[in-house]
Amino acid sequence: MDVTQSKSLYERATKSIPGGVNSPVRACKSVGTCPLFIDRADGCFIFDADGNRFIDYIGSWGPMILGHRHPAVVDAITAALERGTSFGAPTDLEIRLAEMVIDAVPSVEIVRMVNSGTEAAMSAIRLARGVTGRDLVIKFDGCYHGHADTLLVAAGSGVATLGIPGSPGVPEDIAHHTLSLPYNDIEAVQQVMDEMGDQVACIIIEPVAGNMGLVPPGEGYLQALRDLTQKHGSVLVFDEVMTGFRVAYGGAQSLYNISPDLSCFGKVIGGGLPVGAYGGKKELMSQIAPEGGVYQAGTLSGNPLAMAAGIATLEQLQQPGFYEDLATKSDDLVAGLAEVAKHAGIAAQVDHVGSMIGIFFTDRLVANFEDAKTCDLDRFTAFYQGMREHGIYIAPSQFEALFLSAAHADEHIDATIDAARQVFESFSA
Repeated sequence: MDVTQSKSLYERATKSIPGGVNSPVRACKSVGTCPLFIDRADGCFIFDADGNRFIDYIGSWGPMILGHRHPAVVDAITAALERGTSFGAPTDLEIRLAEMVIDAVPSVEIVRMVNSGTEAAMSAIRLARGVTGRDLVIKFDGCYHGHADTLLVAAGSGVATLGIPGSPGVPEDIAHHTLSLPYNDIEAVQQVMDEMGDQVACIIIEPVAGNMGLVPPGEGYLQALRDLTQKHGSVLVFDEVMTGFRVAYGGAQSLYNISPDLSCFGKVIGGGLPVGAYGGKKELMSQIAPEGGVYQAGTLSGNPLAMAAGIATLEQLQQPGFYEDLATKSDDLVAGLAEVAKHAGIAAQVDHVGSMIGIFFTDRLVANFEDAKTCDLDRFTAFYQGMREHGIYIAPSQFEALFLSAAHADEHIDATIDAARQVFESFSA
């Protein structure tokens, strides 16, 4: 496959952008290739600068649940654009999207729009600390909640891909206020809460982990976290930036019937435009300025283009059978990938929650970040390279989830499974 233009653009980019990319995992360093530079996208396809077409399972890292350039979303953005791009003042669109989020997620009574998932998680933690008067935050190994100082402790995703333990530039005094525990290990949380629960402002978690690869919560795990935080007066924060409106319309909390105190959103609720949000019960959210003393602000928060795209996206997600159809497609893809791996004698664990999909090259179940790190990363690199050569665009990291969209039809799923079959067969050739 000719990627001459992508290589040329990458070389040019390295002269003006750190590492040639504006988000680290895009550099494709862990999979031994140069990044593809994308020219355009449509439906479930993306097209690179050399004109190559790929079936896309990244979907801008999750937001494109409808597929690229969905007509309803494009029309909504166009209509908003004709009114202006940014005002730095309230608009009716902010109210409409906030009301849709509140209607969809019972644990959310009030919601504040921000500009990214990082900002949402950072703000939710500040609120938790402000309300409780405590400093300590518990997170989980391999869960990524953005690049705020408090949260870059044993983070997953890009940090894991690049092999960076935390990050230089994060003061030790800040890092000391964050405890990172093994995901799916309730005994570890129980022990910490028994010893210092009265110091814990909040527990923040991806209810379905997507930044160590796809790792679902164990049975009863989320409920145990809910019970412990209530017992010790701590705030339970669900980071649903990835899972919100993706695994179900009401997010992972609706799938597992858990009501967190605060929830963070992003990705899908912006329809592909930069967005974030955090929300919860009124008694908590009323502590945010200007109503309360916990300060948080943003010049572009509630940007009208992002609000319009989010509204249009959520309206489409309300169509009867939308999530059932997406889950069926995900079932078919996961079953097909597992079958061709087994037939080729390749040890692989393939799973999904809703339309989030994960594949680990190992013969044992993956329950946490330590398990994920023991998987065959060299085999994943070969799988990534092979799939790309066959026109399938997947995340360039073992520690990322894949995303299916409504634009993926049976023919695209069949083509993906066939590509995987050929790649797996080449491993033993």
